[in-house]
Amino acid sequence: MKYIHDTLNFCVEEASVITLGKFDGLHRGHELLMHEIQKQKEQNGFKTIVFTFDIPPRKRVYAAKAKELTVNEEKRYIFEQSGIDYLISCPFTEEVMCMEAEAFIRWIVESLSVRCFVVGSDFHFAHNCSGNYEVLQQYEEKYGYKTIVMPKVQEDGRDISSTFVREEIEKGNIQKANRLLGYPFFAKSDVIHGNRIGHTMGIPTVNMAIPEDKMIPPFGVYITRTKVDGVWYKSVSNIGRKPTVGEDNPIGLETFLLDFDKDVYEKNILVEFLDFIRPEKRFESLEELKQQILCDIETTNKYYENITKVC
Repeated sequence: MKYIHDTLNFCVEEASVITLGKFDGLHRGHELLMHEIQKQKEQNGFKTIVFTFDIPPRKRVYAAKAKELTVNEEKRYIFEQSGIDYLISCPFTEEVMCMEAEAFIRWIVESLSVRCFVVGSDFHFAHNCSGNYEVLQQYEEKYGYKTIVMPKVQEDGRDISSTFVREEIEKGNIQKANRLLGYPFFAKSDVIHGNRIGHTMGIPTVNMAIPEDKMIPPFGVYITRTKVDGVWYKSVSNIGRKPTVGEDNPIGLETFLLDFDKDVYEKNILVEFLDFIRPEKRFESLEELKQQILCDIETTNKYYENITKVC
């Protein structure tokens, strides 16, 4: 995959099929779009392009402060796994924000050799969201492309959307959020140095800083799975402020990897959230905290044992 970012001067010379959107979390609704652009590639030999913006447009237009399911590094990781040819993270500048619908279409078609747009039925673009799939259809003959409109995917009688996923994560419904996404909600970041309290208890953990814009589940302990150097490990994670070891700690993600004893400082790792164990709480002593962590590890082991039995 070629990743194009920090520029408005992008160019693809080969005929392409493109899908556009915020793509905050590549959820099951987005998967329809991805399957269709791959289908168009197989049938017509098109290069596949995903076009998104470097920040959610609502942040600049409305000064919105909503958290993101996937920050840019995580979004790039997801699309690298999907097999697309190009991911464009377009700067959402004043120029782009004020572009009218036809001008935007002409810019995209001419810069990226677009022969096919694949969009959702609720897709909007251009200044004041004046463009939609019907506007795309109006200019098909003039600019030489076709438009494919994909239906919405529903769960519990509701359209699957990034907002729907965020709501479930805020409630702590990790398993439902994962069903909506079609994969486990995750955090991906560099390992940082912690206070080494886990080492003193004989339960060494790895610490990750959470980007300010990253959506996180309620503070607590979760059954997780962690990827280090391409290998997956069973793990248990705490997200929160670690109140037992101090006050006013920054929000962070602390993970204990089962059957693992390597140095991971400064490595970039990925932690998937699988299920909730308990809320974060303050313990009266480190020994009490240690005993609870050992119980959390036991709960995690039983979870994985049950999965193995089902499989």
